[in-house]
Amino acid sequence: MLFYRITRPIVTSICRVLWRVRVSGRENLPRDGGFILAPSHRSMMDIPFAAVVTSRRIRFMGKKSLFSVPVVGTLFRWLGGFPVSRDGTDRKAVRDSVDMLRAGEVLCVYPEGTRQRGPKIQPLQPGAAYLALRAGVPIIPIGMAGTEEIMRTSRDPIPRFARVALVVGKPIMPEVLPGTLVPRDRVDALSARIGDELQLVFDDAYDIRDGGPSSRSRA
Repeated sequence: MLFYRITRPIVTSICRVLWRVRVSGRENLPRDGGFILAPSHRSMMDIPFAAVVTSRRIRFMGKKSLFSVPVVGTLFRWLGGFPVSRDGTDRKAVRDSVDMLRAGEVLCVYPEGTRQRGPKIQPLQPGAAYLALRAGVPIIPIGMAGTEEIMRTSRDPIPRFARVALVVGKPIMPEVLPGTLVPRDRVDALSARIGDELQLVFDDAYDIRDGGPSSRSRA
């Protein structure tokens, strides 16, 4: 926690100066309690940019292989990351995530799964919706415009410079379930809603980055 508090202001200040990050919609973030940040995902830089959105510590899931890399794995743990298997069978990671959310922490989950390309939100993985339903916490969609142009993969050692705009959407509240079972149809319905809202804030972020009003402002 202390390492995150020390590191975050440095990282976010660098992001604001080098990429002229503009954030809209911060008023949509819950002031307390657990919630899921659900950003669009186009770049390796999406992790530090997510930290620009809120001063609260963000917990991140990361593929297990990342934690075996010397220095990088340790650093990622210090910054609030924890390992998860990408095959969807890691029950411990799911339990840990639910416990974090119920304890009032902020968890970042990229609904699209891996990094994608282009202006369209791709079909979502069920993780974000499942965790929200299981923990009973809101989901906050985040549109990130410009990150794809900066650094897409780890093979790009030097980030490029481009303007970045982040748009924070309104909280998406999952329905209250009567028991611990999370029906698949509820997960699918919530995922569809997340996808629609994520596309809206993604479009708005590009409108703002390119110097025009958001689509909601024009409406």
